[in-house]
Amino acid sequence: MVRLPSRLWVEALIRRAEVAGASAFVVQKGDADRGDTLIKVARLDGTATAYTPSTNLDGDRVFRDLSVQGVGPDEADVDAYVQRARQRDSDLWIIEIEDRHGRHFLTEDIESE
Repeated sequence: MVRLPSRLWVEALIRRAEVAGASAFVVQKGDADRGDTLIKVARLDGTATAYTPSTNLDGDRVFRDLSVQGVGPDEADVDAYVQRARQRDSDLWIIEIEDRHGRHFLTEDIESE
């Protein structure tokens, strides 16, 4: 399966969030073509959720909701995870979405189990 360059995928995600009335921004730029992404969704009430990409058994790109792994919902806990991820991978794109409704704006499937 052909993937969009990371930079274009990130730009599209940010645009979808902004069109819907949320705020979204790049916290860390990764590799423009092949960098992985970490999405943080802050609800602006002290809670947040993080999502990371994965591949399902069919080879399709999906995103994993990290709350099932015990990350969050406390925003400080999610921020600590994001900081550790930044230290592990300098090619990682980190995107923060601020949305009171907790919308992630991902078009890929979300695995939450």
